[in-house]
Amino acid sequence: MSDFGFSPIGGGLFDIMSTLFPIIFVVIFGIIIATFISNGVKYAQNKNSPQRSVFATIVSKRMYVEHRSSHHANDHMHSSTSRTHYYITLQFDNGERREYLDVKNLYGLVAEGDTGYALIQGEWIVAFERSMERSHQGAY
Repeated sequence: MSDFGFSPIGGGLFDIMSTLFPIIFVVIFGIIIATFISNGVKYAQNKNSPQRSVFATIVSKRMYVEHRSSHHANDHMHSSTSRTHYYITLQFDNGERREYLDVKNLYGLVAEGDTGYALIQGEWIVAFERSMERSHQGAY
């Protein structure tokens, strides 16, 4: 019988895979843990940020839908979830624009062009009170 330079049991490719699999597993697990830690730190920073009230105009609104699905091959089940993130962009009197994550369900209560006082906490918008005087100035 001829020998092709590898043993059918325990040689060559098997040795490479037995080395690579733990490394790949650790890297993927590390990425998942780092993502959880990063999101937790960002949440804590926003939660602990002081709230400040600023006069601004709402210049745009957008939503981002995040889809996740998983397939279970053994029992032929499929599950999927989605989550929608809402963002509101404000323009301040100095012309600066900044986008904030809507954490208090303001998205449906405000419209582009509304002016008023926004309550900001870190990267979040937590309240918006319209100012009727300045809202109507541009309408005429």
